[in-house]
Amino acid sequence: MPSSNPTPPSPAPSVDDVAGLRRRTAELTALFASARELTAVRDTDAVLARLVERAQELLAADVAYLSEFDDVDATLRVRATRGAVTTALRELVVPPGRGLVSAIAESRMPRAVRRYDLVAAERHSIGVDAAVTGEGIVSMLGVPLLSDTRVLGVLFVAERRERVFTPDDTALLAALADHASVVLQTAAALADARRQADLARAAVAELTAHVAARDRANRVHRELVDAVLAGGGLAPVAGALAHALQAPIVIVDAAGSIRAADGGADADLASGALGPVGDAEDARERTVSLLTAGARVLGAIVVGTPARPLDDVDRRTIERAAQVAALLALSEEAVAEADHRQRSDLLVDLVTASPQRRADVASALRRAGVEEEALTAVTAFAVVGIERAATARAVAHHLGSSALVGELDGLVVAAHATALDAAAFAALREHLDTEVLAVTGTVDDGGPSRAAGQVRSALALARALGLRNALVPADEMLPYTATIGADRRALLSFLDASLGAVRRHDDARGSDLLATLRAFVRHGASPTRTARALTFHTNTILQRLEKLDALLGEGWRDDERFFRLSVAVRLDELRERMERGAGG
Repeated sequence: MPSSNPTPPSPAPSVDDVAGLRRRTAELTALFASARELTAVRDTDAVLARLVERAQELLAADVAYLSEFDDVDATLRVRATRGAVTTALRELVVPPGRGLVSAIAESRMPRAVRRYDLVAAERHSIGVDAAVTGEGIVSMLGVPLLSDTRVLGVLFVAERRERVFTPDDTALLAALADHASVVLQTAAALADARRQADLARAAVAELTAHVAARDRANRVHRELVDAVLAGGGLAPVAGALAHALQAPIVIVDAAGSIRAADGGADADLASGALGPVGDAEDARERTVSLLTAGARVLGAIVVGTPARPLDDVDRRTIERAAQVAALLALSEEAVAEADHRQRSDLLVDLVTASPQRRADVASALRRAGVEEEALTAVTAFAVVGIERAATARAVAHHLGSSALVGELDGLVVAAHATALDAAAFAALREHLDTEVLAVTGTVDDGGPSRAAGQVRSALALARALGLRNALVPADEMLPYTATIGADRRALLSFLDASLGAVRRHDDARGSDLLATLRAFVRHGASPTRTARALTFHTNTILQRLEKLDALLGEGWRDDERFFRLSVAVRLDELRERMERGAGG
């Protein structure tokens, strides 16, 4: 039976309700579409541009744009726009604390203005105001793009007329802003992931290169150690380094002489290696690494143009090779020094041994590989004390392994095969940094011991005579050695008989007639030349000669008497110089 109270029909929806539902459906559809796009973020700029476009469309705004926060300088930079007609807005950078955008970023809350000129005065800036005015913007609504800890940016819509934005407008723009925030965070995460992946790949590449470089360095180090252990001096070091660097290698000593070379190196590569270019690359595209021991420079390794560029490992390899070469040089130097000391002791034993020890000395010479019969010459060298050891080494190097060289009584003495001549002495002096006076003689039946005594005595006479930087054959000193080396009592008796009266007169009167007599002898018995030499008037010399007539007796200027007197004067001067150590 029909009800007596039928349900009244629902009122038909109004036109506004229908429009609202349609608008809400469109908004939800746009949001769903935006959400779908977020799941496949590939091009961040394209997604952000699409979000800005939807914001303009859904809110029916004249302009929409997105400003991104820059953590470096705290500015907000416009990244995407829709509806903008000026470049000023598209390229706008808002400084910290300025514009409506800074107020939104600071408060992390949406803001809307019916008229932009109502924004607080302290928020205005010339650049921002010019961009807003140029675009004709009057009303604005902005919502922040937020992450958990920071503001990522601000999404804006704007009108070129006054407009009051509703809460629904704000909610819709906030939803789009959330999507934009997800895009920016996803893009940042992807960028960070790519950056971490790049860092990881770079780290793996660096580690791989480091391991390869370490292996290469260890291999070269083993080769250098093997080269040292195998013996052969510096040549294996040059070979190992040339192979490792694929470059020509030269190793020079402290004098710049080439000790080893490999890899096609020539003598020109080593020239000037110990100059101011050491440990650097010069115009010839070479690398020089000095061999040092403390403050001493023992030589250098010179690397020519390599087949490939040198890296840090190669440079460390060069430095390591230089250290190995320096150790080898020190070792060779120590061996050479020990050999020099041994041969020096043999030389001293040879020239000073008593007859009872001659057999022992001969045995020691044979063990050292020295043939005593081949030592046919002896030379003594007078040098400055501090240079004596260096001179002894230079003489030993110049004379070769068959010679014996040592220091004896303040002199450098050498027993060797052939007497030095002028050319050999000149060649030797090129390697010395000091003045050298040498006397050389041959070994006779008296053996090296007697010859050494003769050249040492002759050297003392040569020094007393004032000779310098010269090589003097011992035979040229024979007139002096025959006289000075004779019976000393007889020599002093001869000098007293010849000159004693003049010496006693000078001692008693405080005069200097002996000096006048010496000058008279040296200047050929000429009173004029004697006066000029002593800077006296000739009459003064004549007066002194008259006094000498009285002391020496008449006829002292005759040929035979004057010869004997001249010999006495020369020998007396030479005796005084030797007693004073002249020329030492």
